[in-house]
Amino acid sequence: MKALVLNAPNDFGVTEVPDPQPGPLEVLCRVERIGICGTDVHMVQGHYDHWPAYYPFIPGHEWSGQVIELGSGADEFGWAVGDRVAGSSHAGCMHCPKCIEGRYNLCLNYGHSQVHSHYGHTVQGAYADYVVHSIRSVFKLPDAMSYDLGAVTDPASIGLHCAHRGGVETGQTVAVVGAGPVGILAADAAKALGASKVVVAGRGARLSVVEKFGFEGFDTSSPDGLNRFRELAPHGADVVLDAAGTPESIALALSMLGRGGRCSAVGIPIEDVSISLAPLVLDELELVGSRAVAGEMQATLDFIADGRIRAGEIITHRYPLDDFGKALEVTDQRIDGAMKVLIDNSLD
Repeated sequence: MKALVLNAPNDFGVTEVPDPQPGPLEVLCRVERIGICGTDVHMVQGHYDHWPAYYPFIPGHEWSGQVIELGSGADEFGWAVGDRVAGSSHAGCMHCPKCIEGRYNLCLNYGHSQVHSHYGHTVQGAYADYVVHSIRSVFKLPDAMSYDLGAVTDPASIGLHCAHRGGVETGQTVAVVGAGPVGILAADAAKALGASKVVVAGRGARLSVVEKFGFEGFDTSSPDGLNRFRELAPHGADVVLDAAGTPESIALALSMLGRGGRCSAVGIPIEDVSISLAPLVLDELELVGSRAVAGEMQATLDFIADGRIRAGEIITHRYPLDDFGKALEVTDQRIDGAMKVLIDNSLD
């Protein structure tokens, strides 16, 4: 098959590799769409010490496609050739204490490939013609849902998990820092969970996306940005969702919380972050991490299907796999207002 192979930081190319084969309780899928995630950009550029787990490596974890072959036992769990699916990246061991608690994103056997898979990070991913996944990490698409929407279900589920980790409840004021794909999807997730007011902090061209989605917004690069936020939320936010993952964004997120508020951070900083502990203590603030998903994929599919999460509206560009280099540049540099860039295998 044709696949994108990462040989070293910033050293990649599309080449022929052997077709993967499904093992027990796995499915082989033809990949239709793959979304470029910010994590993929950092991985290609060599910003992580831990991802990818080895070289050469096939990244990619936001995808949709069709089941074309079943591994042994998959049929006994209701899977069939022809099923249209969306992929998710984590397949926990399902035996350790964290997996048993339902927090398989924190699997204690992470990195042990015989029992745990983090597709596109520690196990081969989906920038390819075909991909193999555990039946634990694929989800059937509703009949009317397009492959485009299927490919953005994983980042939308990350936004929903971030909102869950923030403890978003009906009637709360929620702020989101970062107006990229996950930030916008997290804002929609917060509304779906009952937030009465959602304010999104962004900058540059992405402020127009905030406006397009109908959220209140403010410019983080403006000296008056925080004043604008305090006009919108005089007592601060009950919950802040940080989808930017920078030292500046974490500090901003904490400063936007009202007393007793909670910040859920889903962006992964590539630099050390310093915070002031005095407000954390005196205002009884909470700062929690949010990693990937822990059971949100099906709910996300339902929210996308009924329009509460507007995942399709963040798709701005599409390229064939052979043009991955261009697609990566467009994503990284936000060229032409890029939000979610898809690799579309139907264009090959």
